[in-house]
Amino acid sequence: MSLCPARRRAAALLCVPLLAGLAACAGTGEEAADGRITLTVDTFGTFGYRSLIREYEKAHPEVHVVERVRAFDEHHSALTEALDTGTGAGDVVAVEENYVVQFRTRADDFVNLLDLGAGKKKDNWLRWKWDATLTADGSAQIGLGTDVGGLAMCYRPDLFAQAGLPTDRDAVAELWPTWADYIEAGKRFNVAQLPAAWTDSADNLYNQILAQQTYGYYDRDENLIMERDPGVRTAWNTAIQMVDANQSAKYKPFSAQWVAALQGARFATLTCPAWFLGWIQENAPASRAQWDVTTVPGGAGNWGGSWLTVPRQSAHPREAYRLAAWLTAPEQQLRVFRETGNLPSTPQLYDDPAVTGYRSAFFRDAPVGKIYTAAANRKPAQYLGLRNAAARDIVTGMLSKVETGELTPYRAWKQATAQVRALP
Repeated sequence: MSLCPARRRAAALLCVPLLAGLAACAGTGEEAADGRITLTVDTFGTFGYRSLIREYEKAHPEVHVVERVRAFDEHHSALTEALDTGTGAGDVVAVEENYVVQFRTRADDFVNLLDLGAGKKKDNWLRWKWDATLTADGSAQIGLGTDVGGLAMCYRPDLFAQAGLPTDRDAVAELWPTWADYIEAGKRFNVAQLPAAWTDSADNLYNQILAQQTYGYYDRDENLIMERDPGVRTAWNTAIQMVDANQSAKYKPFSAQWVAALQGARFATLTCPAWFLGWIQENAPASRAQWDVTTVPGGAGNWGGSWLTVPRQSAHPREAYRLAAWLTAPEQQLRVFRETGNLPSTPQLYDDPAVTGYRSAFFRDAPVGKIYTAAANRKPAQYLGLRNAAARDIVTGMLSKVETGELTPYRAWKQATAQVRALP
């Protein structure tokens, strides 16, 4: 799954025991009271693994599985600390795309999954998904892909109708073949003077536009290119244009106020990578049938996605690998997609009617399978650098200051680039 940005798929629970009667989260290498091997799975947000883990336990009575769910940033910080100290990591640990390059450079801290037979399964994943966790020399594979993000736009048909805009998802898509058209549609929406904004925040808009660019903050040699390549600046300028047109509700994404606004019809459009559909269903169930999904401006891209890794400190690496391989197998990826909306990273599923023909009842029967697979298939192969997450947080933080009137766009951009250049 991927909120892609770290904070995006925040989860409140620190530990989710998956067996009745278990009083606390077991640690790596522990045995359950009945002598079974205990495997700990560390995730964040909504991976959709709860029922799958129970099924795995039934098929493997010698194994007991505990899933620990942390907030996005906390999860990745905890993994870094565990690798640094040599203790505390789960047996199977999820890593999101903004951190994957960072952890790939620490391949020695993870089990080389090629040694356990992962190479025979590599066709289970999109080529770029497999390569993302493969070391530069191809000698070690540290992760097995879970989901990819895909890109789409969620919108409120009721607010569109009140503003005199079309509500049919195909007609809505025709409103915004480009982001410039999206902003023009927002100007039409604002004319109606409804008690709602066109979109939730500049932050989310910026990240979705950036995900469509060929290049981001860094090139493959880890050189900072955000000042000389148009990718980041294109996303920044477009987000600023939206802010200048008074189209942002100015919410901090995933804050309590943002969730209340999501449920209370306080904004009309919302950038929606595939993993976000599951987040909405779990965290805003009252919004059922209030949102629809259609094609994103530009029609393509990927925002988010994760991998399952096996830290070398696991006391049961082979058993952990078998569990990770099963959770990421095509059959399980398909089930997670149908239950949560997390888009599979398995290319053969993109021709499967179970995916391409899948519609979400929660989102007004939207053909989300077709929308997201089309977007992911056309995504650019953007490289995410070692300091990508830190650079993103700096830039979006400065963008938020423009949004709230604390800084002018010029001063915010200058400060953002200076701070990114100063990253260690």
